[in-house]
Amino acid sequence: MPSDITEEARHAPLRRRGGYIDTMTTLGLILGFAMLGTAIVLGGSVDAFIDARAMLIVFAGTFAVTAVSFSIEDIIRTQRILLKSMMRGPRDTTNAAYQILDLAELARRKGVLALQDIIPELGRDPFLARGLQLAADGLPGDQVERIMRQEMMATAERHSRGVSVLHRAADVAPAMGLIGTLVGLVQMLGRLEDPATIGPSMAVALLTTFYGAVLANMVFTPLATKLEKNAAEERSLNEVYVLGITSIGRQENPRRLEILINTVLPPSKRVNYFA
Repeated sequence: MPSDITEEARHAPLRRRGGYIDTMTTLGLILGFAMLGTAIVLGGSVDAFIDARAMLIVFAGTFAVTAVSFSIEDIIRTQRILLKSMMRGPRDTTNAAYQILDLAELARRKGVLALQDIIPELGRDPFLARGLQLAADGLPGDQVERIMRQEMMATAERHSRGVSVLHRAADVAPAMGLIGTLVGLVQMLGRLEDPATIGPSMAVALLTTFYGAVLANMVFTPLATKLEKNAAEERSLNEVYVLGITSIGRQENPRRLEILINTVLPPSKRVNYFA
């Protein structure tokens, strides 16, 4: 019989996918900007770091150039993926393996149609819910696997496009900072006869570089790395689900499914369901 841990693990992925905030990402961004702001305040010249012209060049310029490389839909979709990534905690493939083995054991004992009562509880994991619905509808296992893997590929493509958008923005932001620096230097050199204009022009020259460096290194690059990590994590989790759904559709023995799942999990995360 399955071990007692499966009863608790059965709903663990569902709990972790709700409105749970990824505290490390949020906390890291807050702490990073808090320390930067503290350093600026301690210097006693907060107003010196605020310049509308520099912000216009870097922020609006970065968005505009990134929009040239990608469509507006890609940029909006990336924002949605990021928000979704920050609103969920880490996903445990071990718990997912125990959950899918629970479902496979249920299907073996009571039939695939018994999964119809479980599917509504999986609303927070639509990939798993759709796959089980296909299996419950009687589609052959090979066809279910083909459909689910096509959906995995589409999801991976969306995540890859989002990562590309963020990496592009991280490349563009410092470049826009450099352009702003050149603009400020040109303005300064063109008005050397008026000492009052030297300070504002130099502020634009330096602040655009500052804004570009902050955006690239404190926002876009860390978020791109986070999205890559989440995409890899989701691929591993969905691979476990595909193996389980396909096995259920083929009405295979859950013990064989456990062996298959352990072949795709790292040694530290392998399961021992039928202990």
